[in-house]
Amino acid sequence: MKNQYFGDVNDYRKYGLLRAIHAVTGMKTLVAWMLTPDDGGSDGNITDYLEKSGQWIKYDPALYLWLQYTLKTSNERRVSLIEQSGILRNTSYFSDIIPDERNARQYWLNNLCAATEDSDLVFLDPDNGLEVKSKPYGSKDSSKYLYWQEVSLLWKSGKSLLMYQHFPRKKRDEYIQSMLASLTAHAKGAAVEAFSTPHVLFLLALQPSQAHYRQMIADYVENHWEGQIKTWKLNYCPEVTTTKQFSIPPQAKTVQTSGKICPECGHAFKGKSWEGIDAHWRAKHEHIMPYREAWELIKSGNYNLQR
Repeated sequence: MKNQYFGDVNDYRKYGLLRAIHAVTGMKTLVAWMLTPDDGGSDGNITDYLEKSGQWIKYDPALYLWLQYTLKTSNERRVSLIEQSGILRNTSYFSDIIPDERNARQYWLNNLCAATEDSDLVFLDPDNGLEVKSKPYGSKDSSKYLYWQEVSLLWKSGKSLLMYQHFPRKKRDEYIQSMLASLTAHAKGAAVEAFSTPHVLFLLALQPSQAHYRQMIADYVENHWEGQIKTWKLNYCPEVTTTKQFSIPPQAKTVQTSGKICPECGHAFKGKSWEGIDAHWRAKHEHIMPYREAWELIKSGNYNLQR
């Protein structure tokens, strides 16, 4: 994040998503800007949406009017304007400039971890997104990226996470699914969801104790931000290579066809009942859909139709 980006159309969607999450969960949030110095570039200059209220105000009227007023009356664009506003409820901020150099970065991370102590959700807002091979940790311009080792550290400390990711030039559907799969690998047991806008992807990892919020957040965003923010679920089990449509793996085909089969990974349950599915689902698939929701669909035979 750079101060020069403040208030552009991507910010409207970003703050709108944060407000949506809070409206559903009430979680105490820490926004870690991952600030880098302004560079005088043209990125972040898409602010003409604030002159088209008929098209844009409907998604979040209070946020829209605040951004419109703030950009008209402020002499400069800076994240401290939203920090001082209260437009993001129950939210604190970590605004230290993020360095490139490895030891300085570690010091920055230690301070960030200390700042998250009283928070339930941490939003990480790097310039570009998650790490790429061309920018190793500690290299020049590595400050523009979030690293998986940092994600894992924050996850293991008990925090739910929301992360910013600028879309690279890749097929969107495949890229989103690969990022959700990577997120489940680095945030064990997470309930994951992705939110896409025309240029940006947001990745959400909810701690198991907050997993029940996942579908409620997705529903709220779909209802309030239709046409601007799209929701995505992980459409396969990361532990098994499958296509989008469910198929029974070879090891399950030796079981009597009258037995019960997990609709996500093909695990065959003993006998003719669903005995053990609750423990199996919570251990393997809770990140895809909370068991309570999944079980209602499974027992009615509508799970695959829903997904």
